[in-house]
Amino acid sequence: MTPLAEAGWVVAWLGPAFFQNALLAGTAIAVAAGLVGYFLVLRAQVFTGDALSHVAFTGALAALAFGYDARIGLFTATIAVALLLGMLGRRGWADDVAIGSVFSWILGLGTFFLTLYITTRSTADSGVGVKVLFGSIFGLSADQARTAALIAASICLAMLAIARPLLFASLDEAVATARGVPVRVLGFAFLALVGACAAQATQAVGALLLLGLLAAPAGAAMRLTARPYRALVLSAVLAVAEMWAGLGLSYAVPKLPPSFAIMAAATVVYAAAVALGRRRAVAGSVVVR
Repeated sequence: MTPLAEAGWVVAWLGPAFFQNALLAGTAIAVAAGLVGYFLVLRAQVFTGDALSHVAFTGALAALAFGYDARIGLFTATIAVALLLGMLGRRGWADDVAIGSVFSWILGLGTFFLTLYITTRSTADSGVGVKVLFGSIFGLSADQARTAALIAASICLAMLAIARPLLFASLDEAVATARGVPVRVLGFAFLALVGACAAQATQAVGALLLLGLLAAPAGAAMRLTARPYRALVLSAVLAVAEMWAGLGLSYAVPKLPPSFAIMAAATVVYAAAVALGRRRAVAGSVVVR
């Protein structure tokens, strides 16, 4: 078989164009979510991800209501609010009080923009709210998929660049500060990356479910290994595996929305990691006795 024929066979095996686009964008987004999510869980900032899911919904609909691309609103709102949370918290580290101060009204504001979009634009898509909430990864064009992959790759490179000092600052902030690590700057940089990743993940699983893609793979990885760098890599690997499993399941069973299938796979993996962790703990206690 010639190389051209082999390439054609691979393309045919991957399925139609919409599935290939989803696979390209989904894989890159999953890697970014796995890397960002690990530090989100390590730094106990999962609530930040939850808040940004509401911000993503509001930002996308605000952009649409004023006639702009939803992605502009997604990235602008999530990054801006993530940085705002850092400013309201301590040393670039968003806390629950700061998050709670803006969390309660964000979703209501999104509902307002949804109503404004539908009532003021004659060509408005009445189902746009559902698409933002639950994602539309199978609806991405080739250009949109490539753009999503490039942005996600940039997030991954940025996370890898700050991973070592960020890990130090996350595990022992006082010592990191004494050693000259720019803890506050790192905190803001990380929050900006969380915001960008939240905007990207919204395209894959929607604003309502993006927290699962950020938290579940990281939570499972941290239950499977206590070594930070190994857990970081494992989080990204699990996120990609869950993305592939979800996309494949949704493609095989068209009635299953891809966002649901991806989150179902993430839930199964996390449950398995919890069970395995408990089994190891029981085995360890038996050996000690």
